[in-house]
Amino acid sequence: MKRFHVHVAVHDLKQSIRFYSALFGAQPSVEKGDYAKWMLDDPRVNFAISTRRNKAGLDHLGIQAENSDELEEVGSRLAQADVSLSPQKGASCCYAKSDKYWTIDPQGVAWESFHTLDSVPVYGSDTKIQAGNQKAACCAPVAQ
Repeated sequence: MKRFHVHVAVHDLKQSIRFYSALFGAQPSVEKGDYAKWMLDDPRVNFAISTRRNKAGLDHLGIQAENSDELEEVGSRLAQADVSLSPQKGASCCYAKSDKYWTIDPQGVAWESFHTLDSVPVYGSDTKIQAGNQKAACCAPVAQ
């Protein structure tokens, strides 16, 4: 079963952790100095926040696959949608190692489809990815 993913850029991590912990009725499952993540079952969502962007607000949306077959199914559907698709295998980003597909929707919102393989001790080492011909820092591509 896939899980919806939302990543929001925030200005004040501690204040945002307090707010979202109250909203969700749960503490983050991952908390770092610049990042926090809640893996919720009700609603089934992977909700992450970070201080890694200059602009606060929605960073990207996504679908988290539970296995590589689910990820490839999503990637195949996106490939048929006449959108630019940027695959990443073994990417290290957001304290996780994942296989991914990035795209930009018609409104300019970045979408990440991914299967997490393992955790990593740093926010990200894959700092240059492309969507179409635009580059961006880890994690999401630049909206067009």
